[in-house]
This record gives sequence, structure tokens and C-alpha cells, in this order.
Amino acid sequence: MKILLLGKNGQVGWELQRALAPLGEVLACDFDSPPPLQADFSRPQSLPELIRRVHPDAIVNAAAHTAVDKAESEPDLARTLNATAPGVVAREAAALGVPLVHYSTDYVFDGSGDQARDEEAATGPLSVYGRTKLEGEQLIRDSGCTHLILRTSWVYAARGGNFARTMLRLAAERDALKVISDQIGAPTGAELLADVSAHALQRLRHEPTLAGTYHCVAGGHTSWFDYARFVIEWARARGHAVKVAPDAIQAIPTRDYPTPAQRPLNSRLATGRLQQAFGLKLPHWQAGVERMLTEVLGH
Repeated sequence: MKILLLGKNGQVGWELQRALAPLGEVLACDFDSPPPLQADFSRPQSLPELIRRVHPDAIVNAAAHTAVDKAESEPDLARTLNATAPGVVAREAAALGVPLVHYSTDYVFDGSGDQARDEEAATGPLSVYGRTKLEGEQLIRDSGCTHLILRTSWVYAARGGNFARTMLRLAAERDALKVISDQIGAPTGAELLADVSAHALQRLRHEPTLAGTYHCVAGGHTSWFDYARFVIEWARARGHAVKVAPDAIQAIPTRDYPTPAQRPLNSRLATGRLQQAFGLKLPHWQAGVERMLTEVLGH
């Protein structure tokens, strides 16, 4: 199988290069790849030529505009990267008759309530990022291609920056921290997303009736505040430099930390459909975070 991977340089794209490799030949591209494998989502009109030249057996798209706050000031670019370009990719996938795997987000919901949303729940994005990702989903569905849209949340990886690393840096520098406590979700590792994607893609090729939208997040849920405490205490217990005292981490509401983009308070996503359809068990979020911390900190 020949797989065209778009967005290879992001956290998920990096892990996908590893996870997809056992399935066949992976042609990994990004906006800064040299021709003829340049995949510049800011120029959607350039994508059909790339896809037709490669003529893959499957396409996996991990490219996106993920700077949530920045998207508020550049909505046209966000729409091009998150909606228009994926729509073009999907139409090419449909024309070639090959499956497309694509990633979406909890930000397509309004974050109300305290229950986990399933795939049929009403959407209601609060931000440019959420609206453009939702539009991208719809364009993929409208294309008629065989697709897997995996909605996820709070993605992190050992490679690059993430919330846990930021908290560890601040905890080593400051005497006190303030962390938001009323946003609830599941920290989800890029490696988990990549592994699920590879497994699901292999199944989809043989069972196209599995196509559709699925929620894919780690098990359980937490707040940013409890996530920060977990990370800091894990590091403290293993002798890493931590200046902030356990009782000096203060919980604050979202309203006390305004940002350009409004965040959903409830990012709980129900994953029963994914687990049942593909025979999977999604590990608890703490397991993935501990693995990432061990990789980042060494022990």
C-alpha cells in the first residue's frame, strides 16, 4: 500500500510516519517539502497535481491551522488550511477511489453541560478554529470519499512544546502558579492517535462500511488544573527541579484568563463508537502522559 501523508511535521504527523510505516510505503509531505512532494495547504489549487502524481492507495491528512488564538486574527488563512484544502484533498480521494483519514477537534462543540458528547451531538463552535474545522468535516463528507474523521482533544507529544512541558518549566521558575480548572477534557497523545489511525485505516480498506466520524481521545477526563498538578507532582516525586509548592498551585476559572479565542468548557468526548467498531480499548490519559514525561525527562 502506498500512503500519502500530509502535514508530516506536526505532532500527529511525526508519529504517523512511524505508525503507518508497517502498512506500506509512506510518502510524507508538508508545506516546506521540496517539489515534487510539496503539500502547501495555503495553496489548495496545488494539491490535486500532487495527489494525482503520487496516486496513493490511501491519504492521511494531519495538516491544519492549529494556532487557536491566532486564527481569530487570520480567519481567511484558517479557513483555507482547515476547510478549503481538506475539501480539495477529499474530492481527489473520491476521484481516485481511495480512503482519507482526517483529524478534527472537540472545538466543533460549544462546551456546554458536563456529559461526554457522542458523534451525533449537535455542533456549535465558539471560535474561528472550531468553525473552520467543522466546515472541513462537512466538505469531506460532501465529497463522497470513503473517510475517517477522528475528532480528538488536548493533543500532546514528547516532540515539540506542550502543556506539560510548559507547566514543568514554570514550576521550576516560580513560587506559585494559577491554572484553569473549569475546562474539562482528555489529554491525548499524538502517538495514541497515530496508532489508532493505522489500525483503523487497515480495517477501513477491507471494510469500507466502517467509514464515518469517530471520537478518539484517551480514557477518563481531567481539568487543566489537575493535569498540571499531576505532571508537577510526578516530576517532584522523581527528583526533578520543582520550585512551586504543592499548595501554591491555584485553581482559577476561565474568565480570569481571557484569550482571543473562546474555549469550550466541556471537551468530554464519548469514544464508545470507535472502540466497538474497531475493537479497541483506549488507555487512561494518565498512562500516556506518564510515558511522555518519562521520554522527556529521562526517568
